[in-house]
Amino acid sequence: LGRYRWVVERTHAWFAGFGKIRVRFERRLDIHCALLSIAAAIICARFVDDLC
Repeated sequence: LGRYRWVVERTHAWFAGFGKIRVRFERRLDIHCALLSIAAAIICARFVDDLC
């Protein structure tokens, strides 16, 4: 990689930190989408917390 990481690569790395999202065991799509939403909210909360 170059000096800067692409936004998509960085986002995938953040989501990879969550074990249940890394390997999808849920059969239902709505549960998987809910886990993605929770992970996104946690990532945003961490980002905002670092800024304040």
